[in-house]
Amino acid sequence: MSRVLPATALFAAVMLQVATSASAQQPLYRPRTVAQAFAKGTRAADGRPGPNYWQNRARYAISIDLSPSGRAVRGSETIVYYNTSPDTLRALTMKLLLNIHKPGAARMGSAPAEYLTDGVQIDRFVANGTVVPWGQADGGAATWRTVRLPAPLMPRDSVRLNIDWHVTLAELSNREGMLDPTSLFLAYFYPRVAVYDDYDGWDRMDFTDGQEFYSDFNDYDVTIRVPRNYVVWGTGTLTNPELLLQPGPLQRYRSALQSDDVIHIATSAEMANRAVTQQDSILTWHFTATNVPDVAFGVSDHYSWDGGSVVVDRSSGRRASVQAAYVDSSADYRHMVTFAKQSLDWFSNNWPGVPYPYEKTTVFQGVADMEYPMMVNDNTFADTSFARFVAAHEIAHTWFPFYMGINETRYGFMDEGWATTFEYLINQADMGKARAADLFRQFRVAGWINDPSPLEDLPIVTPGDMLKNAAYGNNAYGKPALGYLAVKEMLGDVAFRKALHTYIDNWHGKHPTPWDFFNSFNTGSGQNLDWFWRNWYFSNGYIDLEVAGVKKSGTGSVVTVKNVGGLAAPFDLIVTRAGGVIDTLHQTSAVWRANQSEARIAVSGAKAITSVVIDGGIWMDAELGNNSWKGR
Repeated sequence: MSRVLPATALFAAVMLQVATSASAQQPLYRPRTVAQAFAKGTRAADGRPGPNYWQNRARYAISIDLSPSGRAVRGSETIVYYNTSPDTLRALTMKLLLNIHKPGAARMGSAPAEYLTDGVQIDRFVANGTVVPWGQADGGAATWRTVRLPAPLMPRDSVRLNIDWHVTLAELSNREGMLDPTSLFLAYFYPRVAVYDDYDGWDRMDFTDGQEFYSDFNDYDVTIRVPRNYVVWGTGTLTNPELLLQPGPLQRYRSALQSDDVIHIATSAEMANRAVTQQDSILTWHFTATNVPDVAFGVSDHYSWDGGSVVVDRSSGRRASVQAAYVDSSADYRHMVTFAKQSLDWFSNNWPGVPYPYEKTTVFQGVADMEYPMMVNDNTFADTSFARFVAAHEIAHTWFPFYMGINETRYGFMDEGWATTFEYLINQADMGKARAADLFRQFRVAGWINDPSPLEDLPIVTPGDMLKNAAYGNNAYGKPALGYLAVKEMLGDVAFRKALHTYIDNWHGKHPTPWDFFNSFNTGSGQNLDWFWRNWYFSNGYIDLEVAGVKKSGTGSVVTVKNVGGLAAPFDLIVTRAGGVIDTLHQTSAVWRANQSEARIAVSGAKAITSVVIDGGIWMDAELGNNSWKGR
């Protein structure tokens, strides 16, 4: 027979007291810029924004003419940028992210000819009515550029920018670009003002097609003109469906916004028969969105279109629209509205347990497996369970980074790590614990554990823009997710939820740093967890536990476990006694509070112990050969 036994409450209480004292004497490392933000009062030690916190924002009015078959985008935009900072800004940093496609751009890897374009071409740049010389017509190959203003932008003032530009989308799609001769995904396509924040100033990090993004919360008014028979799906409210859709699709579209069922708004046959859009030669699709960090759009003249809705806030009954756009032969996408509805419902009511903040989400068939506000660009998969797994991960990004304003470029573990955590938790509900654990180990942990390179053991808090390839992937996804899950297990669901919601309440719609997260969790949990943050997020540790020995002690025994790798990972201690009785003693990360190099675990019972085995579960061990002990 077998039994599962918890660690003793007394042992945990003693370790908590010791660790709290030690943590008070050794605060977490803070970069000098972050320390200065605390000193200026823009951030507070309890995890909240400080009394002097500020962040800039903008209003974007974007109008583009899109030729899908030619991949040509010609646009004009008006940006009203508000300087709420105490600083006088004599120049703006502009982001031109699609310059990543230019020959000579700094990027993570090689680029085939089909990926290369001329990048973003600025035709005219005007600030408060004054034409600003752009210099090189093409703006160079960098993905950002500093533009000096004709007059300084004073604190609490704004500047109006008028920009005309054009860009050709890449023939080879990645996060954006052409998907087939008449389908494309439009993202990062417009010039934008970079983030100017209270701790690092202007965001001048290069986009290298590896790490992701950092954006302000802005309001958007976007007009996209396309030829008839093309449908545009995108971020925000479609304000004029009655001017775009024929009566049948229009009625089904409106029904789907409130329907619990999946409705086929437009079939592939209807698209082929030109029975979906109005038949004016050019149609103008108009979208609006407020307080979002970005916009993205998918376009096709042959994709099928499904829709439905789900209640995301049970207290108010608020619904969110769920849509899917896909090639009709993609069998997994025929279930995609159902998968996305399940994800929105589960994330809104379980973990993170905050109602989905937007009015809709659309899962669009592409190649990127990538998230955007209210949009997902996902591959098609033969395994429908895996398709649901991928879609859930991308939808989870709604909360991190979009709702929380994360600097993904530098601190990817603050968004990818959380999306990976929620992905694992929803997979437990959807697939069962065993299948969820198998997927998590396979996709999120095994690569790190099986690679002994010192690059894979760099601290999670290492700025992500300094990392690449597997080192970035491990630090952004699996490693931080294991840390978050370990904290959840150690605190218990009630305290963990309180800590998580303290962080979300403090920082949604703002720009948190890792130190705001750590401090919010400490405050929300009522515990100083700095010992754990230091161990998991600031150290070069990895997971390797060793059964070092077993000794008789009074009426029981003591099992010594050494922490060879250094990380405070939880584990099961499986103890077999004479006669075949098996006890499983689960140890949370709290077992390492007092001594992070060695733990002594008391095992009651007079019968001799014949064997001991460590099972880390999803916290995979780098060296299994030292995970067991057998008596003589």
